[in-house]
Amino acid sequence: MKNSAAIAEAGEGSAADDPKRADMRYLLRALVKYNASDLHLKAGRPPLYRINGKLISAKMTELSAEQARKIIFDVLTERQISMLEEKRQIDLSFSLDDLGRFRCNVFYQRGTVSAAIRSIPVVAPNLDKLGLPPVLKELCLRHRGLLLITGATGMGKSTTMSAVIQYLNEIRHAHILVIEDPIEFVYRDVKSSITQREVGSDTPSFQAGLISGLRQDPDVIVIGEIRDRDTIQAALTAAETGHLVLSTLHTNDARSTIDRILDVFPSDQQDQVRVQLASSLIGVISQRLLLRADGKGRIPACEVMVKSPTIEQCIIQNDRERIPDIIGNSSSYYKMQTMNMALERMVNERIITLEEATRNSPNPADLSLRFSGVIRGDTNDQTDTKSLTSVQSLTHETNLDHLVEIPEPPKDGDR
Repeated sequence: MKNSAAIAEAGEGSAADDPKRADMRYLLRALVKYNASDLHLKAGRPPLYRINGKLISAKMTELSAEQARKIIFDVLTERQISMLEEKRQIDLSFSLDDLGRFRCNVFYQRGTVSAAIRSIPVVAPNLDKLGLPPVLKELCLRHRGLLLITGATGMGKSTTMSAVIQYLNEIRHAHILVIEDPIEFVYRDVKSSITQREVGSDTPSFQAGLISGLRQDPDVIVIGEIRDRDTIQAALTAAETGHLVLSTLHTNDARSTIDRILDVFPSDQQDQVRVQLASSLIGVISQRLLLRADGKGRIPACEVMVKSPTIEQCIIQNDRERIPDIIGNSSSYYKMQTMNMALERMVNERIITLEEATRNSPNPADLSLRFSGVIRGDTNDQTDTKSLTSVQSLTHETNLDHLVEIPEPPKDGDR
């Protein structure tokens, strides 16, 4: 269970020797110090930290069920504890002075309390610094329609969304209504007025918050996550009635996003929904986080689908199989790109390794052909033999054990 190549020794007299002395602040200071994205707490394991996408155990003795419960309950209110006992799971966010803000899911497993905690930066990220496709800026400046940020859990959707909100906050005089479960980034008004409502405490549901939000004079409506049919219908209606609607969805690419939206509706409603979606959709940005070639953090790779007349007709006519090919052939005018196009560029620019690209490609065979095409000189890329050799030299298996230290809680004097 221990990773001997990278486990950092805990200081003498620290919580590594006596886990009873560890509390949430103690553990979260290590999360912030080592730039981990997540902390996992469960009985029978030491605390686990996710660094550069890899889950690594801290060098501490295992937490007992009572220790895990005490650490987790430290940051819950009485109301949240009551909700947890009733529903057996709860989403929340909390702040700790000098450490920042954190999103937390607390749940029961095998009768014991566990938690997954994610760090939220204090300052909303800058859109230009995330390495996202430039076309995203153009899409989020539309004044009406539905723009979706998609990807698997932990692929940076919330970070991208927060960067988009902050970008709009800095350049538009608008009312931005944000409905989240829970609230993550806390924004300060710049040019826009931002209203943030949390499901559970400020509104009973996404749908209820969205419906009432239409009477609050919003220009931009942000839905933290589309989870059900009612929320999808309300989002489509809001986009049709002249609002810019932004949301996230747990899907891996543009086609599966369209499938997910349509498939939640009964068959007798799908024709109408296809017309609504085709009319209101702006685009879909589907992202995956990849380890940088130098091992210093992760960077998003994105598939980009922009609604064009051809995409619109595919949705209306239920011809969704053509969508990936249309994306691949629409890079010049509409600035679309497939995931493999993004991966190929990032390998050629030596941002990621070829192994990392292949691991994350939805079609590794196609990606391989793209690089063989560069070797034959069949493309217009400005990649010569020398630069290709440099790319191939980066195709090593990056060993995270030599790039990161295991987080250890700070010593007592450092608290």
